[in-house]
Amino acid sequence: MSNVQTIAVTADEADLRLDRWFKRRFPELGHGRLEKLLRTGQVRVEGRRARSNTRLEPGQRVRVPPLGDAKTAPSGRRPTPEIPERDVRTLLAAILYKDDDVLAINKPAGLAVQGGTGLDRHLDAMLDALQFDATERPRLVHRLDRDTSGVLLLARNARAAAELAQAFRRRDCRKVYWAVVAGVPKPVSGRIDLALAKRPGRAGERMAPDEEGKTAVTEYRVLDHAGRQAALLELQPLTGRTHQLRAHCAALGTPILGDRKYGGEAATLAGSPIPRRLHLHARSIALPRGGGAVLRVTAPPPPHLAETLKFLGLTADAER
Repeated sequence: MSNVQTIAVTADEADLRLDRWFKRRFPELGHGRLEKLLRTGQVRVEGRRARSNTRLEPGQRVRVPPLGDAKTAPSGRRPTPEIPERDVRTLLAAILYKDDDVLAINKPAGLAVQGGTGLDRHLDAMLDALQFDATERPRLVHRLDRDTSGVLLLARNARAAAELAQAFRRRDCRKVYWAVVAGVPKPVSGRIDLALAKRPGRAGERMAPDEEGKTAVTEYRVLDHAGRQAALLELQPLTGRTHQLRAHCAALGTPILGDRKYGGEAATLAGSPIPRRLHLHARSIALPRGGGAVLRVTAPPPPHLAETLKFLGLTADAER
């Protein structure tokens, strides 16, 4: 391709990140090259500079500069990858709820939601396995960290994707997480209002308290505790910052078990057989639907978290 193109975002690309849009449209274009095009302003959305995480809306026009040999996918669609049978079985077993518009799964811990550098196995590449009888491929409408398990909602059509994305932006959804932390926070319930900003570090970028950072608010309460050694927390994020719950728990002095990035050695229980995996689980989502109805989806904890709860004798009998 030798000329600049202007391509309209289609209905089935609603709420797609700009970098994922390019991956679908131009599968041979590398991420590094795309970032350079974005930095230099050669890629624009509605005539304005954009970032790789810019969310697209149907009808928006994307300026695409000459890309040389980075050919477009046929009909503007990404090639359909072959999904290993083992992954198909895992996804089907993870389904928690399904209707004509919404699909909810219990995302396994360790499965990335989207791809990245050197990451080929991720949920976004497997979504064709969850299309069933729908005319459109499911769409991601929110995210969970790779090592966080639990409820993840998918939209089954463009209209539902737009509605769900708006509900998340308006914070109409009530999201509840479980976390097993080292120690017991004081007080045993409250609100953490601590702004966060990204900071570089040896182990990669991390979120850190910063008065000039973005507002981050989390409500928490202790559901149960094992003496002073550990506690099971219920966490409700009122904002959606990157690694918010992990950074806030660490700021309380009670890092989430297995979270070496934010808790270091304090995120382990010395001498215990507890697996060194992140003990953070998206327990439930309550989402308003039409006509005053509310969709409530709850996910059972993953095996490593269930084993830790049993080992420490922790229960959630007081769960709301």
